[in-house]
Amino acid sequence: METESEPYVRLASLRQLHQVMADMNTARSLADTLQTVAEGVVAALGYELACVNLVRPDGDLVVAAFAGNPAAEALITGRVGSRESWERRLGMGEHWGDLVFIPHTEGWVLDDDDVPQWYTDGPAPRFEDEWHPADRLFAPMYAPGPQGSAACGELIGVLSVDRPRNGRRPGAWGREALQMYAFQAAIAISNARLRANMQRALVRLEREQQALRASEESFRQAFEYAPSGMAIAEMGGDQHGRILRTNDALCRLLGRPASAMRRYSFSDLVHPEDIGTLLRTSAEGGRAELRLGRRDGTYVWVSLRNSVVADAADGPRFLLTHVEDIEERKRRELQLAHRASHDSLTGLPNSAELRSRLSARLCQRAAPAHPGIVESHDAAYGHPAFDAIGHAFDFGAGTEPFDAYDHHVHTVAPDGDHDDGTKGLAVLFCDLDGFKSINDRFGHNAGDAVLIEVARRLSNGVRDGDTVARLGGDEFVILADGLGRADAQDLAVRLRNEIIQPIRAEGRAVRVGASFGIGWAHCGMTADEVLKSADERMYVEKRSRPKQHRRAG
Repeated sequence: METESEPYVRLASLRQLHQVMADMNTARSLADTLQTVAEGVVAALGYELACVNLVRPDGDLVVAAFAGNPAAEALITGRVGSRESWERRLGMGEHWGDLVFIPHTEGWVLDDDDVPQWYTDGPAPRFEDEWHPADRLFAPMYAPGPQGSAACGELIGVLSVDRPRNGRRPGAWGREALQMYAFQAAIAISNARLRANMQRALVRLEREQQALRASEESFRQAFEYAPSGMAIAEMGGDQHGRILRTNDALCRLLGRPASAMRRYSFSDLVHPEDIGTLLRTSAEGGRAELRLGRRDGTYVWVSLRNSVVADAADGPRFLLTHVEDIEERKRRELQLAHRASHDSLTGLPNSAELRSRLSARLCQRAAPAHPGIVESHDAAYGHPAFDAIGHAFDFGAGTEPFDAYDHHVHTVAPDGDHDDGTKGLAVLFCDLDGFKSINDRFGHNAGDAVLIEVARRLSNGVRDGDTVARLGGDEFVILADGLGRADAQDLAVRLRNEIIQPIRAEGRAVRVGASFGIGWAHCGMTADEVLKSADERMYVEKRSRPKQHRRAG
Protein backbone atom coordinates (compact mmCIF):
# COMPACT_ATOMS: atom_id res chain seq x y z
CA MET A 1 0.00 0.00 0.00
CA GLU A 2 1.74 3.11 -1.26
CA THR A 3 2.01 6.02 1.12
CA GLU A 4 0.99 8.58 -1.45
CA SER A 5 -2.16 6.64 -2.29
CA GLU A 6 -3.41 6.29 1.30
CA PRO A 7 -6.10 8.98 0.93
CA TYR A 8 -7.33 7.03 -2.08
CA VAL A 9 -7.22 3.41 -0.91
CA ARG A 10 -8.08 1.13 -3.74
CA LEU A 11 -11.27 -0.90 -3.40
CA ALA A 12 -9.30 -3.97 -4.54
CA SER A 13 -6.97 -3.57 -1.55
CA LEU A 14 -9.92 -3.50 0.85
CA ARG A 15 -11.42 -6.54 -0.82
CA GLN A 16 -8.11 -8.34 -0.54
CA LEU A 17 -7.84 -7.46 3.17
CA HIS A 18 -11.43 -8.57 3.76
CA GLN A 19 -10.77 -11.88 2.01
CA VAL A 20 -7.67 -12.54 4.11
CA MET A 21 -9.62 -11.86 7.32
CA ALA A 22 -12.37 -14.20 6.15
CA ASP A 23 -9.76 -16.89 5.47
CA MET A 24 -8.43 -16.49 8.99
CA ASN A 25 -11.82 -17.16 10.54
CA THR A 26 -12.59 -20.15 8.34
CA ALA A 27 -9.32 -22.00 8.89
CA ARG A 28 -9.99 -25.52 10.14
CA SER A 29 -7.32 -25.67 12.84
CA LEU A 30 -5.15 -23.45 14.99
CA ALA A 31 -2.09 -24.25 12.87
CA ASP A 32 -3.99 -23.31 9.70
CA THR A 33 -5.19 -20.08 11.33
CA LEU A 34 -1.67 -19.05 12.36
CA GLN A 35 -0.28 -19.74 8.92
CA THR A 36 -3.16 -17.83 7.30
CA VAL A 37 -2.36 -14.84 9.56
CA ALA A 38 1.28 -14.83 8.47
CA GLU A 39 0.50 -15.25 4.78
CA GLY A 40 -2.26 -12.66 4.96
CA VAL A 41 0.18 -10.01 6.17
CA VAL A 42 2.38 -10.72 3.17
CA ALA A 43 -0.49 -10.85 0.69
CA ALA A 44 -2.70 -7.98 1.89
CA LEU A 45 -0.54 -5.52 3.81
CA GLY A 46 2.49 -5.22 1.55
CA TYR A 47 5.23 -6.76 3.74
CA GLU A 48 7.74 -9.28 2.48
CA LEU A 49 8.13 -11.09 5.86
CA ALA A 50 5.63 -11.87 8.59
CA CYS A 51 6.03 -13.92 11.76
CA VAL A 52 3.42 -15.05 14.34
CA ASN A 53 4.81 -15.44 17.88
CA LEU A 54 2.26 -17.34 19.98
CA VAL A 55 2.10 -17.21 23.80
CA ARG A 56 2.55 -20.68 25.29
CA PRO A 57 0.87 -21.91 28.51
CA ASP A 58 4.13 -21.20 30.40
CA GLY A 59 4.07 -17.55 29.24
CA ASP A 60 6.97 -17.66 26.78
CA LEU A 61 6.38 -17.03 23.07
CA VAL A 62 7.09 -19.52 20.31
CA VAL A 63 7.46 -18.82 16.58
CA ALA A 64 4.34 -20.61 15.38
CA ALA A 65 4.06 -19.43 11.76
CA PHE A 66 6.26 -17.63 9.21
CA ALA A 67 5.67 -16.37 5.67
CA GLY A 68 7.73 -14.69 2.95
CA ASN A 69 11.13 -16.43 3.19
CA PRO A 70 11.49 -20.25 3.28
CA ALA A 71 15.06 -20.01 4.59
CA ALA A 72 14.04 -17.80 7.50
CA GLU A 73 10.99 -19.97 8.14
CA ALA A 74 13.14 -23.09 8.43
CA LEU A 75 15.60 -21.30 10.70
CA ILE A 76 13.35 -19.79 13.35
CA THR A 77 9.98 -21.62 13.27
CA GLY A 78 9.48 -23.45 16.57
CA ARG A 79 12.08 -21.40 18.47
CA VAL A 80 11.09 -19.77 21.76
CA GLY A 81 11.63 -16.31 23.16
CA SER A 82 11.24 -15.61 26.86
CA ARG A 83 8.32 -13.55 28.12
CA GLU A 84 10.76 -11.23 29.86
CA SER A 85 12.53 -10.38 26.59
CA TRP A 86 9.24 -9.80 24.80
CA GLU A 87 7.93 -7.51 27.53
CA ARG A 88 11.15 -5.52 27.23
CA ARG A 89 10.62 -5.11 23.47
CA LEU A 90 6.97 -4.13 23.80
CA GLY A 91 7.88 -1.55 26.40
CA MET A 92 10.41 0.41 24.34
CA GLY A 93 10.47 2.27 21.00
CA GLU A 94 7.63 4.27 19.51
CA HIS A 95 4.00 3.36 20.17
CA TRP A 96 1.73 3.81 17.17
CA GLY A 97 -1.56 3.08 18.88
CA ASP A 98 -1.26 -0.59 19.79
CA LEU A 99 1.70 -1.05 17.43
CA VAL A 100 5.30 -0.89 18.67
CA PHE A 101 8.01 0.42 16.29
CA ILE A 102 11.67 0.11 17.34
CA PRO A 103 13.97 2.00 14.94
CA HIS A 104 17.39 0.63 14.08
CA THR A 105 18.96 3.40 16.14
CA GLU A 106 17.51 1.83 19.32
CA GLY A 107 17.07 -1.78 18.35
CA TRP A 108 20.73 -2.68 18.38
CA VAL A 109 20.40 -3.37 22.14
CA LEU A 110 18.13 -6.27 21.25
CA ASP A 111 20.56 -8.06 18.98
CA ASP A 112 21.74 -10.42 21.71
CA ASP A 113 18.44 -11.25 23.53
CA ASP A 114 16.78 -14.66 23.17
CA VAL A 115 13.92 -13.63 20.88
CA PRO A 116 14.22 -15.46 17.50
CA GLN A 117 14.77 -12.87 14.72
CA TRP A 118 15.73 -12.55 11.04
CA TYR A 119 17.34 -9.38 9.68
CA THR A 120 20.12 -8.16 7.43
CA ASP A 121 22.39 -5.15 7.56
CA GLY A 122 21.89 -2.30 5.17
CA PRO A 123 22.91 1.27 4.38
CA ALA A 124 21.67 4.19 6.41
CA PRO A 125 18.28 5.57 5.30
CA ARG A 126 18.46 8.22 2.59
CA PHE A 127 15.26 9.93 3.65
CA GLU A 128 13.28 10.28 6.85
CA ASP A 129 10.65 7.51 6.43
CA GLU A 130 12.84 4.97 4.64
CA TRP A 131 12.75 1.44 6.16
CA HIS A 132 16.05 0.15 7.53
CA PRO A 133 16.72 -3.63 7.64
CA ALA A 134 17.27 -3.40 11.42
CA ASP A 135 13.94 -1.63 12.07
CA ARG A 136 11.37 -3.68 13.99
CA LEU A 137 7.58 -3.38 13.93
CA PHE A 138 5.39 -5.44 16.28
CA ALA A 139 1.60 -5.74 16.44
CA PRO A 140 0.59 -7.27 19.80
CA MET A 141 -2.50 -9.48 19.66
CA TYR A 142 -4.89 -9.57 22.59
CA ALA A 143 -7.74 -11.91 23.31
CA PRO A 144 -11.08 -10.07 23.27
CA GLY A 145 -11.83 -8.65 26.70
CA PRO A 146 -15.13 -8.73 28.59
CA GLN A 147 -16.45 -5.75 26.62
CA GLY A 148 -14.95 -6.89 23.34
CA SER A 149 -12.05 -4.44 23.57
CA ALA A 150 -8.64 -5.71 22.55
CA ALA A 151 -6.93 -3.58 25.17
CA CYS A 152 -8.87 -5.28 27.93
CA GLY A 153 -7.82 -8.78 26.94
CA GLU A 154 -4.86 -11.02 27.61
CA LEU A 155 -1.79 -11.02 25.37
CA ILE A 156 -1.97 -14.13 23.18
CA GLY A 157 0.76 -13.36 20.67
CA VAL A 158 2.81 -10.83 18.73
CA LEU A 159 2.71 -10.28 14.98
CA SER A 160 6.15 -9.24 13.61
CA VAL A 161 6.45 -7.67 10.14
CA ASP A 162 9.51 -6.65 8.10
CA ARG A 163 10.57 -5.24 4.70
CA PRO A 164 7.67 -3.15 3.42
CA ARG A 165 7.61 -3.57 -0.36
CA ASN A 166 7.68 0.16 -0.95
CA GLY A 167 10.74 0.41 1.34
CA ARG A 168 9.10 2.94 3.63
CA ARG A 169 7.68 2.96 7.13
CA PRO A 170 3.89 2.53 7.01
CA GLY A 171 1.77 5.65 7.02
CA ALA A 172 -1.49 6.24 8.86
CA TRP A 173 -3.49 3.86 6.63
CA GLY A 174 -0.82 1.15 6.76
CA ARG A 175 -0.61 1.38 10.54
CA GLU A 176 -4.40 1.29 10.93
CA ALA A 177 -4.62 -1.68 8.56
CA LEU A 178 -1.92 -3.60 10.47
CA GLN A 179 -3.54 -2.80 13.80
CA MET A 180 -6.96 -3.83 12.52
CA TYR A 181 -5.45 -6.99 11.05
CA ALA A 182 -3.79 -7.86 14.38
CA PHE A 183 -7.10 -7.33 16.15
CA GLN A 184 -8.93 -9.65 13.75
CA ALA A 185 -6.08 -12.16 13.86
CA ALA A 186 -6.36 -12.24 17.67
CA ILE A 187 -10.07 -13.03 17.38
CA ALA A 188 -9.36 -15.75 14.83
CA ILE A 189 -6.59 -17.24 17.00
CA SER A 190 -8.83 -17.12 20.10
CA ASN A 191 -11.64 -18.81 18.18
CA ALA A 192 -9.26 -21.42 16.81
CA ARG A 193 -7.96 -22.10 20.31
CA LEU A 194 -11.50 -22.32 21.59
CA ARG A 195 -12.40 -24.77 18.84
CA ALA A 196 -9.29 -26.80 19.58
CA ASN A 197 -10.07 -26.82 23.31
CA MET A 198 -13.66 -27.78 22.57
CA GLN A 199 -12.52 -30.55 20.27
CA ARG A 200 -10.12 -31.82 22.92
CA ALA A 201 -12.86 -31.54 25.51
CA LEU A 202 -15.27 -33.41 23.25
CA VAL A 203 -12.70 -36.11 22.61
CA ARG A 204 -11.99 -36.33 26.34
CA LEU A 205 -15.73 -36.35 27.10
CA GLU A 206 -16.31 -39.05 24.54
CA ARG A 207 -13.52 -41.13 26.04
CA GLU A 208 -14.96 -40.58 29.50
CA GLN A 209 -18.39 -41.51 28.21
CA GLN A 210 -16.96 -44.62 26.61
CA ALA A 211 -15.18 -45.47 29.84
CA LEU A 212 -18.39 -44.79 31.78
CA ARG A 213 -20.41 -46.96 29.40
CA ALA A 214 -17.80 -49.68 29.69
CA SER A 215 -17.87 -49.33 33.47
CA GLU A 216 -21.66 -49.41 33.53
CA GLU A 217 -21.69 -52.45 31.30
CA SER A 218 -19.09 -54.10 33.48
CA PHE A 219 -21.17 -53.32 36.57
CA ARG A 220 -24.34 -54.54 34.85
CA GLN A 221 -22.75 -57.84 33.93
CA ALA A 222 -21.18 -58.21 37.38
CA PHE A 223 -24.56 -57.39 38.94
CA GLU A 224 -26.70 -59.55 36.69
CA TYR A 225 -24.43 -62.59 36.56
CA ALA A 226 -23.13 -62.53 40.13
CA PRO A 227 -23.45 -66.01 41.68
CA SER A 228 -24.96 -64.53 44.85
CA GLY A 229 -27.91 -62.20 45.25
CA MET A 230 -27.63 -58.45 44.71
CA ALA A 231 -30.14 -55.63 44.97
CA ILE A 232 -30.25 -51.85 44.56
CA ALA A 233 -32.62 -49.91 46.82
CA GLU A 234 -33.58 -46.28 47.23
CA MET A 235 -31.85 -44.35 49.99
CA GLY A 236 -33.63 -41.44 51.65
CA GLY A 237 -36.96 -39.87 50.84
CA ASP A 238 -40.45 -41.29 51.10
CA GLN A 239 -39.46 -44.49 49.29
CA HIS A 240 -36.39 -45.21 51.43
CA GLY A 241 -35.48 -48.88 51.29
CA ARG A 242 -37.69 -49.74 48.31
CA ILE A 243 -36.03 -52.30 46.07
CA LEU A 244 -35.34 -50.90 42.61
CA ARG A 245 -33.43 -53.71 40.97
CA THR A 246 -32.48 -57.30 41.70
CA ASN A 247 -30.36 -59.84 39.91
CA ASP A 248 -31.35 -63.36 38.87
CA ALA A 249 -29.52 -65.01 41.76
CA LEU A 250 -31.60 -63.14 44.37
CA CYS A 251 -34.84 -63.81 42.48
CA ARG A 252 -34.02 -67.52 42.36
CA LEU A 253 -33.04 -67.55 46.04
CA LEU A 254 -36.37 -66.07 47.15
CA GLY A 255 -38.47 -67.64 44.38
CA ARG A 256 -39.84 -64.23 43.38
CA PRO A 257 -39.76 -62.60 39.92
CA ALA A 258 -37.92 -59.29 39.49
CA SER A 259 -41.17 -57.44 38.80
CA ALA A 260 -42.58 -58.61 42.14
CA MET A 261 -39.38 -57.76 44.03
CA ARG A 262 -39.78 -54.10 43.06
CA ARG A 263 -42.92 -53.93 45.21
CA TYR A 264 -40.99 -54.69 48.39
CA SER A 265 -38.28 -53.40 50.66
CA PHE A 266 -36.10 -55.72 52.73
CA SER A 267 -38.14 -54.83 55.81
CA ASP A 268 -41.18 -56.36 54.05
CA LEU A 269 -39.31 -59.61 53.41
CA VAL A 270 -37.40 -60.11 56.65
CA HIS A 271 -38.57 -62.57 59.31
CA PRO A 272 -40.53 -60.76 62.07
CA GLU A 273 -38.00 -61.87 64.68
CA ASP A 274 -35.16 -60.32 62.64
CA ILE A 275 -36.65 -56.85 62.12
CA GLY A 276 -34.56 -55.48 64.98
CA THR A 277 -31.39 -56.91 63.43
CA LEU A 278 -32.22 -55.25 60.11
CA LEU A 279 -32.91 -51.87 61.73
CA ARG A 280 -29.63 -52.01 63.65
CA THR A 281 -27.70 -52.68 60.45
CA SER A 282 -25.76 -49.64 59.28
CA ALA A 283 -26.48 -48.52 55.72
CA GLU A 284 -22.82 -47.80 55.03
CA GLY A 285 -20.82 -50.96 55.30
CA GLY A 286 -23.44 -52.64 57.46
CA ARG A 287 -23.60 -56.42 57.82
CA ALA A 288 -26.33 -58.62 59.22
CA GLU A 289 -27.36 -62.25 59.30
CA LEU A 290 -31.13 -62.71 59.14
CA ARG A 291 -33.93 -64.61 57.46
CA LEU A 292 -35.72 -63.52 54.28
CA GLY A 293 -39.09 -64.82 53.19
CA ARG A 294 -39.49 -66.96 50.11
CA ARG A 295 -42.54 -66.91 47.91
CA ASP A 296 -43.66 -70.30 49.31
CA GLY A 297 -43.79 -68.89 52.85
CA THR A 298 -40.55 -70.44 54.08
CA TYR A 299 -37.51 -68.47 55.18
CA VAL A 300 -33.87 -68.68 54.19
CA TRP A 301 -30.89 -67.52 56.24
CA VAL A 302 -28.84 -64.88 54.40
CA SER A 303 -25.94 -62.56 55.08
CA LEU A 304 -26.62 -58.93 54.05
CA ARG A 305 -23.76 -56.55 53.28
CA ASN A 306 -24.58 -52.94 52.42
CA SER A 307 -22.68 -50.21 50.61
CA VAL A 308 -23.73 -46.78 49.40
CA VAL A 309 -23.27 -45.72 45.77
CA ALA A 310 -23.93 -42.26 44.30
CA ASP A 311 -25.42 -41.66 40.87
CA ALA A 312 -23.29 -38.51 40.48
CA ALA A 313 -21.15 -36.24 42.61
CA ASP A 314 -24.20 -34.53 44.11
CA GLY A 315 -26.84 -36.85 42.74
CA PRO A 316 -29.10 -39.33 44.53
CA ARG A 317 -27.55 -42.08 46.61
CA PHE A 318 -28.56 -45.72 46.42
CA LEU A 319 -28.03 -48.72 48.64
CA LEU A 320 -26.26 -51.68 47.04
CA THR A 321 -26.97 -54.82 49.03
CA HIS A 322 -25.12 -58.10 48.59
CA VAL A 323 -27.18 -61.11 49.70
CA GLU A 324 -25.37 -64.37 50.37
CA ASP A 325 -27.15 -67.63 51.05
CA ILE A 326 -25.89 -68.98 54.41
CA GLU A 327 -28.68 -71.50 54.98
CA GLU A 328 -26.31 -74.46 54.96
CA ARG A 329 -23.87 -72.79 57.36
CA LYS A 330 -26.68 -71.76 59.70
CA ARG A 331 -28.07 -75.29 59.63
CA ARG A 332 -24.66 -76.65 60.61
CA GLU A 333 -24.33 -74.04 63.34
CA LEU A 334 -27.77 -74.89 64.71
CA GLN A 335 -26.94 -78.58 64.53
CA LEU A 336 -23.71 -78.00 66.43
CA ALA A 337 -25.50 -75.85 68.99
CA HIS A 338 -28.20 -78.51 69.32
CA ARG A 339 -25.63 -81.24 69.78
CA ALA A 340 -23.89 -79.22 72.44
CA SER A 341 -27.10 -78.69 74.39
CA HIS A 342 -29.02 -81.91 73.67
CA ASP A 343 -28.62 -85.58 74.29
CA SER A 344 -27.50 -87.39 71.14
CA LEU A 345 -29.58 -90.52 71.84
CA THR A 346 -32.97 -89.12 72.87
CA GLY A 347 -32.77 -85.59 71.45
CA LEU A 348 -33.75 -84.16 74.84
CA PRO A 349 -31.93 -81.23 76.45
CA ASN A 350 -28.82 -82.50 78.20
CA SER A 351 -27.50 -81.82 81.68
CA ALA A 352 -25.78 -78.56 80.73
CA GLU A 353 -28.89 -77.20 79.00
CA LEU A 354 -31.05 -78.25 81.93
CA ARG A 355 -28.86 -76.36 84.39
CA SER A 356 -28.81 -73.33 82.09
CA ARG A 357 -32.60 -73.18 81.87
CA LEU A 358 -32.98 -73.70 85.59
CA SER A 359 -30.38 -71.07 86.47
CA ALA A 360 -32.05 -68.54 84.18
CA ARG A 361 -35.21 -68.91 86.31
CA LEU A 362 -33.47 -68.24 89.63
CA CYS A 363 -31.76 -65.27 91.20
CA GLN A 364 -28.98 -65.82 93.70
CA ARG A 365 -30.23 -64.04 96.79
CA ALA A 366 -32.69 -64.71 99.53
CA ALA A 367 -36.14 -64.17 98.08
CA PRO A 368 -38.61 -61.89 99.89
CA ALA A 369 -41.99 -63.29 100.62
CA HIS A 370 -44.13 -63.04 97.54
CA PRO A 371 -47.13 -65.26 98.07
CA GLY A 372 -49.49 -65.97 95.26
CA ILE A 373 -49.27 -67.24 91.72
CA VAL A 374 -45.84 -67.09 90.08
CA GLU A 375 -46.20 -65.26 86.77
CA SER A 376 -44.00 -65.18 83.67
CA HIS A 377 -40.76 -63.21 84.04
CA ASP A 378 -37.81 -61.80 82.14
CA ALA A 379 -35.13 -64.48 82.40
CA ALA A 380 -32.32 -61.95 82.03
CA TYR A 381 -33.12 -60.42 85.41
CA GLY A 382 -32.96 -63.82 87.08
CA HIS A 383 -29.57 -64.78 85.70
CA PRO A 384 -26.86 -65.17 88.41
CA ALA A 385 -24.42 -63.07 86.41
CA PHE A 386 -26.92 -60.22 86.30
CA ASP A 387 -27.54 -60.58 90.02
CA ALA A 388 -23.83 -60.23 90.71
CA ILE A 389 -23.52 -56.88 88.92
CA GLY A 390 -27.05 -55.53 89.17
CA HIS A 391 -26.37 -53.17 92.09
CA ALA A 392 -23.14 -51.81 90.58
CA PHE A 393 -24.93 -49.73 87.90
CA ASP A 394 -25.04 -45.96 88.35
CA PHE A 395 -27.73 -44.34 86.23
CA GLY A 396 -26.77 -40.73 86.94
CA ALA A 397 -27.46 -37.99 89.42
CA GLY A 398 -31.02 -37.68 90.65
CA THR A 399 -31.88 -41.32 89.97
CA GLU A 400 -33.45 -43.39 92.70
CA PRO A 401 -31.54 -46.50 93.84
CA PHE A 402 -32.10 -49.30 91.35
CA ASP A 403 -33.07 -52.80 92.46
CA ALA A 404 -31.81 -55.40 89.99
CA TYR A 405 -34.90 -57.52 90.72
CA ASP A 406 -37.59 -54.86 90.39
CA HIS A 407 -38.78 -56.61 87.21
CA HIS A 408 -38.07 -60.18 88.37
CA VAL A 409 -40.93 -62.35 89.68
CA HIS A 410 -39.23 -64.46 92.29
CA THR A 411 -39.64 -68.21 92.15
CA VAL A 412 -41.29 -69.52 95.31
CA ALA A 413 -42.15 -73.02 96.53
CA PRO A 414 -45.25 -74.41 98.26
CA ASP A 415 -44.88 -74.37 102.03
CA GLY A 416 -44.90 -77.67 103.93
CA ASP A 417 -46.32 -80.98 102.75
CA HIS A 418 -49.86 -79.75 102.19
CA ASP A 419 -51.18 -77.84 99.19
CA ASP A 420 -51.54 -74.21 100.27
CA GLY A 421 -52.44 -72.97 96.78
CA THR A 422 -48.96 -71.65 96.00
CA LYS A 423 -47.80 -72.28 92.46
CA GLY A 424 -44.11 -72.85 91.88
CA LEU A 425 -41.47 -74.38 89.65
CA ALA A 426 -41.67 -78.13 90.18
CA VAL A 427 -38.59 -80.23 89.46
CA LEU A 428 -39.41 -83.90 88.92
CA PHE A 429 -36.42 -86.21 89.14
CA CYS A 430 -37.13 -89.53 87.37
CA ASP A 431 -35.02 -92.67 87.72
CA LEU A 432 -35.94 -95.84 85.81
CA ASP A 433 -36.41 -99.07 87.77
CA GLY A 434 -35.24 -102.35 86.23
CA PHE A 435 -33.36 -100.69 83.39
CA LYS A 436 -29.99 -102.29 84.24
CA SER A 437 -31.41 -105.79 83.91
CA ILE A 438 -32.64 -104.98 80.37
CA ASN A 439 -29.18 -103.88 79.39
CA ASP A 440 -27.62 -106.96 80.94
CA ARG A 441 -30.10 -109.44 79.44
CA PHE A 442 -30.82 -108.01 75.99
CA GLY A 443 -27.87 -105.71 75.27
CA HIS A 444 -27.31 -101.99 74.93
CA ASN A 445 -29.35 -101.69 71.73
CA ALA A 446 -32.41 -102.79 73.66
CA GLY A 447 -31.49 -100.40 76.47
CA ASP A 448 -31.14 -97.50 73.99
CA ALA A 449 -34.55 -98.31 72.51
CA VAL A 450 -36.07 -98.17 76.00
CA LEU A 451 -34.47 -94.80 76.74
CA ILE A 452 -35.70 -93.35 73.43
CA GLU A 453 -39.26 -94.54 74.06
CA VAL A 454 -39.26 -93.27 77.66
CA ALA A 455 -38.07 -89.87 76.42
CA ARG A 456 -40.92 -89.80 73.88
CA ARG A 457 -43.53 -90.72 76.49
CA LEU A 458 -42.25 -88.10 78.93
CA SER A 459 -42.27 -85.39 76.23
CA ASN A 460 -45.82 -86.28 75.20
CA GLY A 461 -46.98 -86.28 78.81
CA VAL A 462 -45.98 -82.69 79.71
CA ARG A 463 -47.31 -79.30 78.65
CA ASP A 464 -45.89 -77.06 75.95
CA GLY A 465 -43.21 -74.95 77.59
CA ASP A 466 -42.22 -77.58 80.14
CA THR A 467 -38.73 -79.02 79.89
CA VAL A 468 -37.90 -82.73 79.72
CA ALA A 469 -34.15 -83.38 79.95
CA ARG A 470 -31.96 -86.42 80.19
CA LEU A 471 -29.57 -85.94 83.09
CA GLY A 472 -27.53 -89.01 82.22
CA GLY A 473 -27.86 -92.82 82.16
CA ASP A 474 -31.48 -93.67 82.99
CA GLU A 475 -32.15 -90.40 84.86
CA PHE A 476 -34.56 -87.76 83.52
CA VAL A 477 -35.66 -84.41 84.90
CA ILE A 478 -38.87 -82.46 84.18
CA LEU A 479 -39.17 -78.69 84.84
CA ALA A 480 -42.82 -77.69 85.11
CA ASP A 481 -43.60 -74.09 86.07
CA GLY A 482 -46.81 -72.86 87.68
CA LEU A 483 -47.75 -76.09 89.51
CA GLY A 484 -49.09 -76.58 92.99
CA ARG A 485 -48.06 -79.50 95.14
CA ALA A 486 -51.08 -81.64 94.14
CA ASP A 487 -50.54 -80.77 90.47
CA ALA A 488 -46.94 -81.96 90.64
CA GLN A 489 -47.93 -85.23 92.32
CA ASP A 490 -50.65 -85.87 89.72
CA LEU A 491 -48.09 -85.22 86.95
CA ALA A 492 -45.64 -87.71 88.47
CA VAL A 493 -48.37 -90.38 88.65
CA ARG A 494 -49.43 -89.84 85.06
CA LEU A 495 -45.86 -90.00 83.78
CA ARG A 496 -45.14 -93.16 85.79
CA ASN A 497 -48.26 -94.82 84.35
CA GLU A 498 -47.07 -93.97 80.85
CA ILE A 499 -43.59 -95.34 81.45
CA ILE A 500 -44.65 -98.71 82.89
CA GLN A 501 -46.54 -99.66 79.71
CA PRO A 502 -44.73 -102.39 77.67
CA ILE A 503 -41.99 -101.19 75.32
CA ARG A 504 -40.92 -102.96 72.11
CA ALA A 505 -37.15 -103.39 72.11
CA GLU A 506 -35.19 -105.69 69.82
CA GLY A 507 -38.31 -107.63 68.82
CA ARG A 508 -39.59 -108.25 72.34
CA ALA A 509 -41.77 -106.47 74.87
CA VAL A 510 -40.00 -105.22 78.00
CA ARG A 511 -41.15 -103.17 80.95
CA VAL A 512 -39.46 -100.69 83.24
CA GLY A 513 -40.69 -98.86 86.29
CA ALA A 514 -39.98 -95.29 87.38
CA SER A 515 -39.36 -93.55 90.67
CA PHE A 516 -40.11 -89.79 90.89
CA GLY A 517 -38.85 -87.29 93.37
CA ILE A 518 -40.47 -83.86 93.42
CA GLY A 519 -38.33 -80.88 94.35
CA TRP A 520 -39.15 -77.19 94.28
CA ALA A 521 -37.00 -74.40 92.96
CA HIS A 522 -36.95 -70.99 94.57
CA CYS A 523 -34.72 -67.94 94.34
CA GLY A 524 -31.66 -68.13 96.51
CA MET A 525 -30.93 -71.73 95.45
CA THR A 526 -28.48 -72.84 92.79
CA ALA A 527 -29.45 -75.24 90.03
CA ASP A 528 -27.36 -78.00 91.60
CA GLU A 529 -29.08 -77.47 94.93
CA VAL A 530 -32.51 -77.78 93.31
CA LEU A 531 -31.51 -80.96 91.45
CA LYS A 532 -29.95 -82.45 94.57
CA SER A 533 -33.15 -81.82 96.53
CA ALA A 534 -35.28 -83.55 93.88
CA ASP A 535 -32.78 -86.43 93.65
CA GLU A 536 -32.93 -86.99 97.38
CA ARG A 537 -36.72 -87.05 97.34
CA MET A 538 -36.60 -89.55 94.46
CA TYR A 539 -34.46 -91.93 96.53
CA VAL A 540 -36.82 -91.53 99.49
CA GLU A 541 -39.70 -92.46 97.21
CA LYS A 542 -37.78 -95.39 95.69
CA ARG A 543 -36.85 -96.86 99.10
CA SER A 544 -40.39 -96.48 100.36
CA ARG A 545 -41.74 -98.92 97.79
CA PRO A 546 -41.16 -102.71 97.95
CA LYS A 547 -38.53 -103.81 95.50
CA GLN A 548 -40.78 -106.28 93.76
CA HIS A 549 -43.32 -103.53 93.02
CA ARG A 550 -40.97 -100.83 91.80
CA ARG A 551 -41.04 -101.89 88.18
CA ALA A 552 -44.82 -102.14 88.07
CA GLY A 553 -45.10 -98.83 89.85
